[in-house]
This record gives sequence, C-alpha cells and structure tokens, in this order.
Amino acid sequence: MAALAAPPSTPLGTRLFAFVHPPPLTYETDMLPNGLRVILSEDHSTPIVHVSVWYHVGSRDERPGRTGFAHLFEHMMFKGSKNVQPDSHTSIIASIGGRSNAYTQEDATVFWETLPSQYLPLALWLEADRMATLRVDRDAFEKEREVVKEERRMRVDNQPYGRLNEILFDHAFTTHPYKHPTIGSMKDLEAASLQDVRDFHDTYYVPENAVVTVVGDFDGALAMQLLRQYFARVPKAARPVPRDIPKEPEQTRERRATVQEEWPLPAVVIAYHVAYDGHPDSYPLHLASKIMFDGESSRMTRDLVYDKRFAVAAFGSANILQDPNLFYAVAIVPAGQSLPDVEHEMLAQFESVKTDGVSAHELERAKNQFMRDYIIGRESDEQKALHLAHAAVIHNDIRTADDEIDVFLKLQTSDVQRVAKTYFTQNNRTVLYIMPKNANAGGRR
Repeated sequence: MAALAAPPSTPLGTRLFAFVHPPPLTYETDMLPNGLRVILSEDHSTPIVHVSVWYHVGSRDERPGRTGFAHLFEHMMFKGSKNVQPDSHTSIIASIGGRSNAYTQEDATVFWETLPSQYLPLALWLEADRMATLRVDRDAFEKEREVVKEERRMRVDNQPYGRLNEILFDHAFTTHPYKHPTIGSMKDLEAASLQDVRDFHDTYYVPENAVVTVVGDFDGALAMQLLRQYFARVPKAARPVPRDIPKEPEQTRERRATVQEEWPLPAVVIAYHVAYDGHPDSYPLHLASKIMFDGESSRMTRDLVYDKRFAVAAFGSANILQDPNLFYAVAIVPAGQSLPDVEHEMLAQFESVKTDGVSAHELERAKNQFMRDYIIGRESDEQKALHLAHAAVIHNDIRTADDEIDVFLKLQTSDVQRVAKTYFTQNNRTVLYIMPKNANAGGRR
C-alpha cells in the first residue's frame, strides 16, 4: 500500500499537532450579605453532588510560635458543633453513601463532601452548622493536639526523608511564613493555649473568608435558596480578616548549608525563589518543571539516574503558591558518590535551560503532560469544584479556571528560557547537602 502523502500546505516530515480544548466550566456566582461567596455548577450527568468549603487560611497565615494552627483546625472542625456530636459529621455522610474529608495547604483549608444529590440540603446544613457553632472546648482541643502530634511523628519525624521539605523551606526562607511546615512544630503545638486556638478560629473561620462550591446534579434556584437559608444566618466577623503577611526579602547571595539527618542516603537539594501563582512567569516555570522532572524521560531523571548513575532518584517541583515560592530539585545520592559532583551535574541541568533553552519537542511533551493533567483533573464533580474554588480563592478571579489553559498553550520555547535566565541565578540559589549522621559531607573524591 502506498504511503500517504503529506498535506499540500505542510512540509514533508512536519507533524500537524492540535490540542483538543476541553469545554469551559459552566457556573454561577453569588455573595451572601455576610460576605460568603458561592459558586454553583450544575452537571446532571450523574445523580451526585459535591460540596466544598474553602477557608482562605493556611500555614501562610501563621506566625512564629503559632505554627500548625490551620492544620489543627482541620481536625477541630470534625469535633462537633451545637447540633452535631463529635466525629458524627463523617459518619452521617457515610451513612447515606457519601464521602467526606478535609485537607490543609499553605494558602487554604478545604472541607468537602461528595454524596447522592438528594442529600444536598443535609450537606449544606452540616457545613453551615459547624461554621456558625463549632465546638472549641478544652477536651477536644487537647485530644486533637495529641492526634496532630502523632500525625507529625508518623508522616514527618519517623519517615525517611520526611523532613526534606521542612529543612529546605527553613533554609530558603528567612521571613515569610512559608518558612515553616503546614503541620507545625512540636514545640508550637505544645505551647498552644485554648485561647490561642479560639482566637484563630474567630479570626479566620468566618463567612467573608470562605467560598462554598456546589458542583453536580442539583437545581440552581433550590441550591441558592438552601445556601441563603443555612449560611446567611452565620454572623460576620467582629473584625476584618488580617492579611499582613510578612514579605520575603529578595535573596541577594547564595545560601549553603550541610545538615545531618537520620537518613539512609544523602541528598543534594538546589532551590530558587520564583514567582507566585498567576504571575505571567508562573506558567513557563510550570512547563520548565515538567521538562526537568515529570516522568522517567525528564531531563534531571534521565541525566542523573540513568545516564550518569549519580543518583538513585532525582525529582523536583515548581512549587507555585499564592505568594512567591520555590523551584527546587532533589537528588538522592548512593553511598560513596561525591556530593559536589552531583551538585555540579544538577547545576549543569539548570544552566542548560538558560543557555541552550529547551527543544520544540520538549515543549510539546510538557504541554501534552499539562493537557493530560488538566483534562483528567476536570472529570469528576470534585475536580471541577477544585478548579473553580482555587481560581476564586487563590487568584480572586474565577475566570482563570478556564482562561489559564490558553496561556499555557501559547507559551513558546523562548518563554521557558526567559524564566530560567530570570530565576536560576547564583544569588537566588539555596544549596543543601543533607547527610546521614556521621557521614562525610564531601562523599567519595
């Protein structure tokens, strides 16, 4: 059979490539008199509804000596309210065939339920009840503080490499609250008083600091009526929500440190301060992260792990958050390998993006990965709610839930090289050697 000829307008051997643009999210927004923002997105494909409540508070809003409060309140919000017994919220949702949970991030704390759509009134009532009448008593506080301390031991202190992010951010930041981990420190958790916790709740867990998102099989007019019925009764806060977040000073010289940990193998970490979520530079930085770290064929993994055998694992991230954060790379180094050699090879990868740029093939691959994440990440009601609420809370512009895709697809190789030249500089760099205790920081020479 004869080979197919290339289209007349296309040079022979050139690929035609077009991204399939997903349909935009449909939604309505409103605001109650108490300042609560509401997002409604109807989808009648399945008899399921998802409810999420985003409180615009995370570890970013904590101060030295008061870390871990947002995460502690993730736990406290399940300890009962005026009309719901402790730990009953989850069991009530489970009894009707639903799921519920919560999570705490640097910039927000999120509570959610996914359940059969006929139970939407119950979900909204439960969330409004704990927003208005959360039980913050000494017994619940002390019990949950112990639970959080044990969670820290299990997830961080007793986990190999569990303190990696904590060590990195503590050295890379001097002032901004991103310096401390979301889970908080043992010292601060021990020192917390019941009044501290109550003050934190009264300041941040208020209607004007929250967004309620409802996605799924419901009638919009009825849902809005229920939201007004249950949430409009919650009083406004006594004072405005504070946003006096200390700004991280510009880094003007390279920082270096060697740290010892009870780890089986050493690690080399290289980090650069980068732009915030929604900044024009954040989009090419995101693609640069995919080119360098996403998948077995990414630059850092291919070079350090497979080609030169300098590391047993290499990974990293563009940690794009509400305030400027970090673009970092980590190499887990086999025993006997020279850490300076590993550092040199990692820096060479950053320099290569600056001096040589990235190829059209690499950019296309990164955009493919982005589109994969973007489309798969909008399949469920829960994922749609996440996109909408993130845009509303973090960007303060719900339109970005759909508009960002066009920003990504228009990026060129020159954009990736430009941000690399802007941020991957020596003075903006933090380099860490994290060593097993009693090991030689230089490694094999």
